[in-house]
Amino acid sequence: MPGSNYDRDLSVKEGFVLKKFLVKWEMILVYIMVLINVLLAVIKPDLYFTHGTVQSMINAGLDVSPLVLGMVDAMEKEGIRAFGPRANAAIIEGSKAFSKELMKKYNIPTANYEVFTDSTSAIDYIKAQNTFPTVIKADGLALGKGVIIAQNLEEAEQAVHEMIDDGKFGKSGSRVVIEEFLTGPEVSVLAFTDGKTVKPMVSAQDHKRAYDNDEGLNTGGMGTFSPSRLYDDAKAEECMKNIFVPTIKAMSSEGRPFKGVLYFGLMMTANGVKVIEYNCRFGDPETQVVLPRLKTDLVEIMEAVIDERLDEINIEWEDNAAVCVVMASGGYPVSYKKGYEISGLDNVGDLTVFHAGTAVKDGKIVTNGGRVLGVTAVGKDLDEAIKNAYAGVAKISWTDEFHRSDIGIKKY
Repeated sequence: MPGSNYDRDLSVKEGFVLKKFLVKWEMILVYIMVLINVLLAVIKPDLYFTHGTVQSMINAGLDVSPLVLGMVDAMEKEGIRAFGPRANAAIIEGSKAFSKELMKKYNIPTANYEVFTDSTSAIDYIKAQNTFPTVIKADGLALGKGVIIAQNLEEAEQAVHEMIDDGKFGKSGSRVVIEEFLTGPEVSVLAFTDGKTVKPMVSAQDHKRAYDNDEGLNTGGMGTFSPSRLYDDAKAEECMKNIFVPTIKAMSSEGRPFKGVLYFGLMMTANGVKVIEYNCRFGDPETQVVLPRLKTDLVEIMEAVIDERLDEINIEWEDNAAVCVVMASGGYPVSYKKGYEISGLDNVGDLTVFHAGTAVKDGKIVTNGGRVLGVTAVGKDLDEAIKNAYAGVAKISWTDEFHRSDIGIKKY
């Protein structure tokens, strides 16, 4: 293991804590957390980053997040400084029913909804509403696949039966949230918070559909850009007043102070900005275009969050733009082949290439997932960032690769 003996000892200690924690929940131990913390230990040996890197450890089929299960609690119990929410706060992502009830109780704008645990009642409600499209969500975490937008009653009934009766998403789907379908452009805003102070990051927009012009199936995200053209100062002020601050205050009032990064999925409706979802971590692929614009030392911010002195930190951002284009395997998000050799990774210059679905085989980097790479570039404005990102994409190739050609272009 690289680094000094002190770094190694800390990383090994954390590894044993992690193993003990994961074995308790019958998970498979994944070592990416330890590797990332070895690198971080070089910067600040007593600080450990559990906030998004832990999320990467979720093995296929796992319907819970280590943060929701209490990864930070376990770290703190062993005296390890951890950046991220405790389990009782991470529930804001872990249970959609909890987050919807929280918003309802504290008058935070969101879509109308009802929660059900049996399919008959859920379907009766859908029939009574008789409004389509309608949104059906698995209550728990489902690796980004637990949201169905039903266009008609037949699709709605199928979704409800699959979640509740067939156990498609395991325990995550044993309770469902049936929600009003909102219309309008979506914007993502991540925010640092120490449970008292909230400091939003720069805005971003995701492209969820698989193909150009927002066509095709929903995906984990085919690309992002920052800043959003729609999120102006007026919108930022509205969100700070009606959503960001009320959410942090609501969590504290519930005895669940949230410390870490809180992701706000927002929709710009005709009746104002409304919350679509919360995530208790950095979002993917939004983070790939947000953090490259950060001027302030990230570790300094993390420590301020842990110590609850975020109000003392002046967070600065670059006056530029960033674009991330996701390169995917042909057939994604349904079925796709793996194992194709990737070429051109050494030719992208100073662009950042994030590996999402890759592996090393016989000394070569090959595809190993649906969303394979995220190519991120910055520029003085969005037009330049778009140009730079696609210039990098053009230098990378593998068999059956595809990507959208309109990332960052949409004005809505």
